Amino acid sequence: MAKMVRVGQRAGARHGGPHAMAPRPRRGPFSGRNHHFQSHYSQAGTRTTRTSVMCAVMGESEQKELKRGIATFYDESSTLWEEIWGEHMHHGYYDETAKLTIEGHRQAQVEMIDKVLEWAGVSLESLRPEQARVVDVGCGVGGSTRHIVSKFAMSYGCGITLSPYQARRAGEITSQDAGIPPESVVEFKVEDALNQPFEDDSFDLVWSLESGEHMPDKERFVKELARVCKPGGRIILVTWCHRVLEEGETDLSAYERVLLNLINRAYFLPRWVSVQDYVELCEAEGLRGVRTDDWSARVAPFWTAVLKTAATWRGLRGLLRSGAKTARGAAVMPLMRLGFASGTIKFNLLTCTKPEK
Repeated sequence: MAKMVRVGQRAGARHGGPHAMAPRPRRGPFSGRNHHFQSHYSQAGTRTTRTSVMCAVMGESEQKELKRGIATFYDESSTLWEEIWGEHMHHGYYDETAKLTIEGHRQAQVEMIDKVLEWAGVSLESLRPEQARVVDVGCGVGGSTRHIVSKFAMSYGCGITLSPYQARRAGEITSQDAGIPPESVVEFKVEDALNQPFEDDSFDLVWSLESGEHMPDKERFVKELARVCKPGGRIILVTWCHRVLEEGETDLSAYERVLLNLINRAYFLPRWVSVQDYVELCEAEGLRGVRTDDWSARVAPFWTAVLKTAATWRGLRGLLRSGAKTARGAAVMPLMRLGFASGTIKFNLLTCTKPEK
């Protein structure tokens, strides 16, 4: 029996078309909640007074524009990224044994997936692989989806992305991947993470690696992660955050706000939040055992490596070929490195479980 690979795109979903935003009916205990999380932060980390995350969210038209920008950015840049860095579109995990070569960086990206799974307590013993299902929210070209399905011999894996190119390319790579068990079904869809097409309680593992920073509505994002997770299932979120404000601070500094806003424009990001904001959102949804960590030190070599490859003749030619959005993204890479070095930007992990019914 050959493994099944599917690539789907809902009609009208390309680049945030009208159906991409259409609301779907929700069912179950995690679909009708109306918690109003009182955030301390708004755009670029600004402290507010008794203002929910929802109040700091972009308007509907702004959200649509942002999502179109995200889709186009990844449509244009993914080919170059894969050409240089391979199928994993995220930071690497670096310990004292990591090799700072292209192959070493690629291995560090695989290591990131394995280390996060280990940190979150995901193992063969914690899953029933022959029945287990995983969703990869913000899947890129499917690297994490394939790796997790193969690692645990899961029955089903689905990756969703706003980029039609990424979904199509993910399907192409998957069809040639001999490591995926023949009994497994793996598919990729052009879908909105804030309006996922799945039934309630669909997945044993809900995985999101470096896509949360793109979400213009963090509360709705967390609600969707919780909704599609099975009771007893696990959610893993790895995302860029701004630092947690210290006691007595009312805001990030003016310098930090300018830094983040420059990055926002290049990478199509909305407001930033802290990991503590995510903790409170998860707790408001009734999720249990919320645990976080800061792996900023473990990803430190990554942006230096990306900058070096962008400055090579191969990288420069690729940037020229990929278009203005990709070039603008490359131009602010030094700001990402600066953000991490200064402590303004954090590479945060969060995991929690959905309670049994």
